Amino acid sequence: MQEPPQPQYTAEERRKRVFAIISASSGNLVEWFDFYVYSFASIYFASQFFPSGNATAEFLKSAAVFAVGFLMRPIGGWMFGRLADRVGRKKSMLVSVLMMCGGSLAIAVLPTYASIGVAAPVLLLIIRMFQGLSVGGEYGTTATYMSEVALRGQRGFFSSFQYVTLIGGQLLAVLTIVILEQFLSTAELKAWGWRVPFAVGAVAALVSLMLRRTLHETIKAEDRNSEGAGTLANLFKHHRPAFLTVLGYTAGGSLIFYTFTTYMQKYLVNTAGMPAKTASVVMTGCLFLYMCMQPLFGMLADRIGRRHSMMLFGALGALATYPILAILHGNTSPLLAFVLITVALAIVSLYTSISGLVKAEMFPPEVRALGVGLSYAISNAIFGGSAEFVGLSFKNLGHESWFYVYVTVMMAIAFLVSLRLPKTPSYLHTDH
Repeated sequence: MQEPPQPQYTAEERRKRVFAIISASSGNLVEWFDFYVYSFASIYFASQFFPSGNATAEFLKSAAVFAVGFLMRPIGGWMFGRLADRVGRKKSMLVSVLMMCGGSLAIAVLPTYASIGVAAPVLLLIIRMFQGLSVGGEYGTTATYMSEVALRGQRGFFSSFQYVTLIGGQLLAVLTIVILEQFLSTAELKAWGWRVPFAVGAVAALVSLMLRRTLHETIKAEDRNSEGAGTLANLFKHHRPAFLTVLGYTAGGSLIFYTFTTYMQKYLVNTAGMPAKTASVVMTGCLFLYMCMQPLFGMLADRIGRRHSMMLFGALGALATYPILAILHGNTSPLLAFVLITVALAIVSLYTSISGLVKAEMFPPEVRALGVGLSYAISNAIFGGSAEFVGLSFKNLGHESWFYVYVTVMMAIAFLVSLRLPKTPSYLHTDH
């Protein structure tokens, strides 16, 4: 099939579209910093909210709260997807970042178990549920917006900046912890230092709010006002196959992403026996390279096609996951850990660099944010948010290798589902 001719953008239009990408993705960075800083800081505050004397048990309980935040994502995906499809992408993104700001500020000042007893972990759980709603709506709306303003012929490259900033949020979160570790003792970090990143995140969210106010709307009035816009009935009646396809490959994608990012820090400490500060430095370097990979893999997808990138992701992930995790088990060499995790993240980049775009291409404008956000949020909640909890649970049972098998099987499923992706997507008139 012959591709439609690529549009000739004026210099002014290119500038406006690039600025819109930057503004939208900057808010994305703050959202994910606020959400992920919980995971990285939990090494220090887990004992403050879940005192037990057993490190694995404390990590397990904090991971459970992390997972509950993910369980709120489908509701957030529905709420903000409906808002974005019926009212506008811009308003949805403004509300989501404001909610994340409030959640981070609340954690920064939250009393510990020693002060208010069991109310402390209960309040922490409620705040994480609130943040889960926010970030559940953030992904779908941002992915939709960035796919709609990206320059045709370079959509893979420009859309990859969603994960540049998503990973950048993770990187800044772990970097903040690393910096605090250089100036504060472990006792100080456990006593009060862990609160600093949450306060920083709240302030940054306000800056993001101002940037997002400059965005222009991308959904047309006729699409917002069309019958069935932003409704589940329309989504499931006319676009069920696309929805199920996205669910399928997002399950494996989310699981392996969280395995080699947020969970990996605890894995290096709790399984490999690496010092916490060393593990933080290793993950900082890995996340930085991972962030830099995204535009390169986005450009690759522009050349070979999104479908081929997704198939490579599933196949390589299924082949490499078990041996990488098995070698890391008991390994205390920071260099070897850095190399192996970077290889794993390169494989994951085949998915993350284009995942939002691939999802957006499968839905029409009137249900695009809902379709992208809800399908992503469901798979992410079930498989991504539970990665730490499942991994730690298998370790607690004495069968940690079962987790390696679990991730491998899900990657094999991602490969099979990727075969269902259309060679020529119906929407967005993509170049591949």
